[in-house]
Amino acid sequence: MKQNNALGRRKSAVARVYLAEGKGNITINGRTVEEYFAEDSLRYIVNQPFAVTKTEGQFDVKINVVGGGTKGQAEAIRLGISRALSELDREAYRAALKAEGFLTRDAREVERKKPGQPSARARFQFSKR
Repeated sequence: MKQNNALGRRKSAVARVYLAEGKGNITINGRTVEEYFAEDSLRYIVNQPFAVTKTEGQFDVKINVVGGGTKGQAEAIRLGISRALSELDREAYRAALKAEGFLTRDAREVERKKPGQPSARARFQFSKR
């Protein structure tokens, strides 16, 4: 049985995705998607690549994800699944995934806090007198 793997990143979340033919089971850090992501919107994000390529229920996915929050993790998983599907069959899936923007790494990161300031952009109130 052929197994594809890919890496997905978003903010500080990193997801390692292992894709193999199966019955559509998705396991994240040893738990099911329903257990791991309580919100429907996050489960929807994870399943988007399968919906776009019309491959729901055809692949088993095992995912190890670390870092970041739940939304960042879900989007990192989406990128990893998209990359694995694209690697599996370039002609069939790549165009659809690229059109939806699922193969583009979102490079936005949190800006660092600057010294002498309360946060990255905010300044302490200036007092003339």
